Amino acid sequence: MARWPYCTTQWQKLRLAKLASSPVCIICEMRGFATEANTVDHITPIRKGGDPFPSLDGLMSLCGPCHSEKTANVDRDHVNSTGRRFKGCNVDGNPVDPSDTWWKVST
Repeated sequence: MARWPYCTTQWQKLRLAKLASSPVCIICEMRGFATEANTVDHITPIRKGGDPFPSLDGLMSLCGPCHSEKTANVDRDHVNSTGRRFKGCNVDGNPVDPSDTWWKVST
């Protein structure tokens, strides 16, 4: 976590504020589990034009495994075959990825 902006005091305060407001991993919660979040992730990666210091709505609280899944499926340069950041369904059978087009059509 030594690269900008993660080494700044501004990021550390923003990270703590997000974890305080959303202490449970959002993806695990959708999958029916209550896993403590320990990582804060930019919804839109900085390297893809995201704001380095967005509002709390521009961030998501994740556990380590879910953060790794999102990084592998979205933040890397290769293309994910499904186009989803997170695989799997919630307890109702709906995709757990909040950015899935299914959510935009059905809401």
